[in-house]
Amino acid sequence: MHSQDNPAKPLLYAVGSTSDDAVHNSPTWKRAVDVGFILLAAPIVLPLMGLIALYIKCVSKGAIFFKQERVGFKGQSFTCYKFRSMRPNADVGGHKALTTHLIKTSDVPMIKMDATGDSRLIPFGSIIRASGLDELPQLWNVLRGEMSLVGPRPCVRYEYEQYLEWQKKRFDVAPGLTGLWQVSGKNMTTFNEMINLDIEYGRRRSVWLDIHIIAKTIPALFELAYRTRKLKQRAQQQKQHAAPVEALDDDVVIPSK
Repeated sequence: MHSQDNPAKPLLYAVGSTSDDAVHNSPTWKRAVDVGFILLAAPIVLPLMGLIALYIKCVSKGAIFFKQERVGFKGQSFTCYKFRSMRPNADVGGHKALTTHLIKTSDVPMIKMDATGDSRLIPFGSIIRASGLDELPQLWNVLRGEMSLVGPRPCVRYEYEQYLEWQKKRFDVAPGLTGLWQVSGKNMTTFNEMINLDIEYGRRRSVWLDIHIIAKTIPALFELAYRTRKLKQRAQQQKQHAAPVEALDDDVVIPSK
């Protein structure tokens, strides 16, 4: 079956997509998995998204959704959608600095800033992020053909501009909601390990690998949430064990025992 706009283009590819080249690198089976999974999951996902949207509206002023330019297939830009988990006008300077550090340091795990506490987050924003619930609106990006369910995570432009040529090969396939990196340690891996896993997925992708990764995603998210909780507890313990300062007078302070 073909679309009316383009007789040579299968109708499956025309569902929600915005341009002929948006999904041209993806085989038909991959688009079928994407659309089929979204249709099957819709009765559960749509009410869940409604509850998350209502919660964000109740606890924080501002937009429910966060829109950001991301880099996808072959370096093409698109608007990526997420549930807003940070306060309005949150500073991104720290994220830029951390991203640059992780790219240039090959042996540092890619632990998120909010893993040890982030004042920019709305109440329970860390849970929304650690569970991956903030990324559910990207199902719209999948329907539009800008993303797939499985593939490398789309990055921001200032991150892409720091990539070496060989690292840009991770964009030889459409970006995804989940991927081989996400179910292989994610924030416990280094930047180059992420790149290599994404490139490996591009070489090995198949319908069975996609199904395998989708099946492992929820357990991986639970594991990530558990690790994030442990990291926060450790950070809090370190703060509690730090020597507090007691003032003796206006001029002298000493650490308490």
